Amino acid sequence: MKKVAHVTEKPVASSRINGGNNVALVLGSGGARGYAHIGVIEALEARGFEIISIAGCSMGALIAGIYAAGKLPEYREWVCNLDYLDVLKLVDVTWSPMGAMRANKVMNKLEELVGDRLIEDLPIPVTTVATDLVRQREVWFQNGPLLQAIRASIAVPGVITPVHVGGQVLVDGGLLNPLPIMPILAAHEADFVVAVNVTAHSPQPITLEELLPSEGSNDSRTALERDRDANIGSWMDDVRATTRRLWDGLGGGNGEESDIDETVDLHGKREWGKLDMILESFDITQAALAKYKIAGYPPDVLIEIPKTVCSTYEFHRAKELIRLGRHLADEALERRMPGLIVSDASE
Repeated sequence: MKKVAHVTEKPVASSRINGGNNVALVLGSGGARGYAHIGVIEALEARGFEIISIAGCSMGALIAGIYAAGKLPEYREWVCNLDYLDVLKLVDVTWSPMGAMRANKVMNKLEELVGDRLIEDLPIPVTTVATDLVRQREVWFQNGPLLQAIRASIAVPGVITPVHVGGQVLVDGGLLNPLPIMPILAAHEADFVVAVNVTAHSPQPITLEELLPSEGSNDSRTALERDRDANIGSWMDDVRATTRRLWDGLGGGNGEESDIDETVDLHGKREWGKLDMILESFDITQAALAKYKIAGYPPDVLIEIPKTVCSTYEFHRAKELIRLGRHLADEALERRMPGLIVSDASE
């Protein structure tokens, strides 16, 4: 674990963007919007780019660690199969004054996927970023237990309980550095740097549906990948139907679909409403900090996901957010290096 002091030198992102296909990838924090990172990775790999190092914060740290451990396809399948009520079941409430949730259920699932891995043993160098509340500074995890590094980075203050390591009280890295470009520039040489900001400001609020292209339009997915996503959609329809039957059996409605849906929505508001103020405030802070990071260390390719596309906690929308990430990555890559994209995509 590397503790970061004040940095006075400012590395410059590599300008050799057409000289090779090695990518240093930066994945920002942003809750459920971080699912878009999966789509970005898929877009890069579809064009033959090799990700040689990753830095991530919060949800970006989680995706970075899972990808480096070689378990992103399994993780993708799991999250795309989560319905709204499935997400609620993952919430493990605690009476701790330091946070409302422990995130044990999520971490247990991640442990099933990656096991007890050390960061230094991963085939791709990974840096995850947390914040030490005691010393009021960033903490970079570049070695040690991967799951501990992820758990520290996702600990949203007041929402998820912090991680205690020695005298450190570690919380979400987004508190100080929601888009950790500096670790990539400081430690690893690549042909170009790609950064994904999932807390981007937009001039006016824009929805996920407005940004998503029509099926088949500017779609770099293979036929196999499109079939996979379609099957996930059918699975979700089955889950929703089963959920409605479950609510009927529990006396949650009178058998009419509208009443059942209203019950589910009201239930969701009761569970999550108390967190809205904390999460929205944290989102605004992260969005502002990310802008400063981008201005100070501009990446070669910047992919921005507007923070209005969904709420921080809409973890049941993985399929759409992954597709959005891939779509916006396609657009950004084509704008920055169209010749290279055409050449690689045709192979």
